[in-house]
Amino acid sequence: MERLVVGAKRLGFDLSPGQLESFQVYYEELVQWNKRVNLTAITDYERVQTSHFLDSLTVALFLDDLPTPVLDVGTGAGFPGIPAKILLPRIRLSLVEATAKKAAFLNHLVDRLGLEGVEVVTARAEELAHDARYRETFDVVLSRGVARLDTLAELALPFCMCGGAFVAQKKGKVDAEVDAASAVIGILGGRLREVRRIAVEELDEERALVVIDKCTGTPQAYPRRAGIPQKRPIRARR
Repeated sequence: MERLVVGAKRLGFDLSPGQLESFQVYYEELVQWNKRVNLTAITDYERVQTSHFLDSLTVALFLDDLPTPVLDVGTGAGFPGIPAKILLPRIRLSLVEATAKKAAFLNHLVDRLGLEGVEVVTARAEELAHDARYRETFDVVLSRGVARLDTLAELALPFCMCGGAFVAQKKGKVDAEVDAASAVIGILGGRLREVRRIAVEELDEERALVVIDKCTGTPQAYPRRAGIPQKRPIRARR
């Protein structure tokens, strides 16, 4: 895990032997399950360390190792939520994944790693965000590469409590995407805090963390029913 160790240090994180062991087990389980469940196109040992594990750890720049509720929307194979949990074990993590086979992998992985305070929810974000147990109850909501920012904002901001934040991971040039989503973010009760550029040698291209503060409640009409945020972003209706 040398590339992960070096990259994490560049971010300001020193990984313990126990954490490195967890990442090694994560890799082995990911590759094994990927033979029968489509979890990722990236299985090379070094690339998983950087493109998945290290990339996921960038969100920890906006997290504290405290027992606060964190939600990962559309987590897939557990990115970025589980790497963040390995680094910061005190966070209370909920993983939302709509595909049952991927959710089965996540449950297995949580057990295999002995992670406490992790919940796997098999559901569409559009539906779960209208459940009172989840709506506006999370301090931090995370999402990595799920959709364009205008769509992501509709899926994620309803989960954020007022005073909380949504952290979206993006690659490459993001300014135009952020500008296009600005009106949507405001409608949903958010306000752009910053776009943090992440330039680490071990990552193949520049990353950005788009941080949106939740300032007011999200109107009950949002998110709209499953599939609509992707097909008809709010910006296209204004």
